[in-house]
Amino acid sequence: MNEAARPTARAALRTLALASLLGTLGACTVGPDFVRPSPPAVQRYTATDIPATMGADSGAAQSLEVGAALSAQWWELFRSSKLDAVVSRAVADNKSLAAARAALAQAQETVAAARGAYFPQVGFNASVSRRRSGTQVPGSGAANVISNVYALGPTVSYAPDVFGATRRTVEQQQALARFQGYELAAAYLTLTGNAVSQAVSMASLRGQIRATEEVVANDERNLSLVQEKYTVGKAAWIDVLTARTQLAADRAALPALRQQLSATRHALSILAGSAPAGWSPPAFDLGDFTLPHALPLALPSELVRQRPDILAAEAQLHASSAAIGIATAQLYPSITLSGSLGQQALSTAALFQPASRYWSLSGDLLAPIFRGGTLRAQRRAAIEAYRASLASYEQTVLQGLQQVADTLQALQHDAQLVEAERQILVNATAAVELQRISYAAGKTSLLTLIDAERSYQQARLGFVRAQAQRLQDTAQLFVALGGGWWQAGIDQPVGRADRRPRGAEVDTQG
Repeated sequence: MNEAARPTARAALRTLALASLLGTLGACTVGPDFVRPSPPAVQRYTATDIPATMGADSGAAQSLEVGAALSAQWWELFRSSKLDAVVSRAVADNKSLAAARAALAQAQETVAAARGAYFPQVGFNASVSRRRSGTQVPGSGAANVISNVYALGPTVSYAPDVFGATRRTVEQQQALARFQGYELAAAYLTLTGNAVSQAVSMASLRGQIRATEEVVANDERNLSLVQEKYTVGKAAWIDVLTARTQLAADRAALPALRQQLSATRHALSILAGSAPAGWSPPAFDLGDFTLPHALPLALPSELVRQRPDILAAEAQLHASSAAIGIATAQLYPSITLSGSLGQQALSTAALFQPASRYWSLSGDLLAPIFRGGTLRAQRRAAIEAYRASLASYEQTVLQGLQQVADTLQALQHDAQLVEAERQILVNATAAVELQRISYAAGKTSLLTLIDAERSYQQARLGFVRAQAQRLQDTAQLFVALGGGWWQAGIDQPVGRADRRPRGAEVDTQG
């Protein structure tokens, strides 16, 4: 290209830039704009009122505080340093939580990649080809000339987002990134809830084992007493066999409890990101936990804005809404502007000569005329997918309300159960003591004593289980309300150096 042609090339590039700008400014975004669903209109969780204070008769009352803030470290309300250490270790090292963080970082990078379509795509082209021409070259008298062609130079293309397909795509990816963020929050909430649940289960099992071991010790004393009576002729051999049978039966309950305790320890190790042989949690007892007395309670309208599973369903609904816009934009024409500027010559020596310069500018418009109904069917499918997402969202909201309602009712019944089991234990303890004294004095039968001890064993186990269940349901309420995850700072993306696999090269080309 000669010197006179340079202004023409500059004008062409300016025209391309101006057309891109005008295409952007004149663009419209088709498809529906997403509107968050309204919160549920109900003001309470259950058909009947839950008392504001539960368990006052048992001396361990719990009060509901409507609208009170829920701490991100809700497990600290149990006032157990052992529990705090285990949950902190789990949050730091749990593998599922690490996977959720990486999935969030991946989704955020996908958003960044989608935004790249907003800008012109610039590249550099270099090519060499060898060809034979069957056309006679004027003045040479020769045909079938073989020549090399060398070309190099930048290229640029741009697709103006006239109908908003790119914007809806970015919107969809942003919604999916939010979905991954809420999935991370759900993983965090599930992890902390499971850690507390396993710790309470361990304490419950250790309490049941101690109670059973105490019963076994009593059985051993009973057997010794019966054998002494049998020796002096004051008891029948059947009494000895009965005492031995009861001792063996109570001992048989211990292996199953100990196996459950081992499984609980192993589960806590895995939650903390360690192999069972690599780290073992501390031994929890029910005495290590303090029952929280003040229970924060969010209204149903607040619940839908703080439970991560509901927010994740909302993000999926938003992505489905954006998909309708993408499918709608496919019904309209698309425009692509492209241009190139470079050098082209038959030899490398002439490649950088002024006469070898060239430029090109083009614009393409592709309008769908007939696709056999494919595009409209895809749009109808996107609309149906949105309706399915909406129904799934509404179902998730209902399940969240049900979970809170079930837990509130459970806490009310737990308080009643703990008091009832406590009374049973007090009476069973007094009864078994009287029966032991009576049997030693020869005033009652061995079977009567064994029945009393069996009732005492069941009362001990029932009281331990009722205490543990109340702790479990209290933790479940905190989880059902969202656990204050939004204050925990868990949505921070992992650093690039942490995300890049070992040996991976840094991409500097776009």
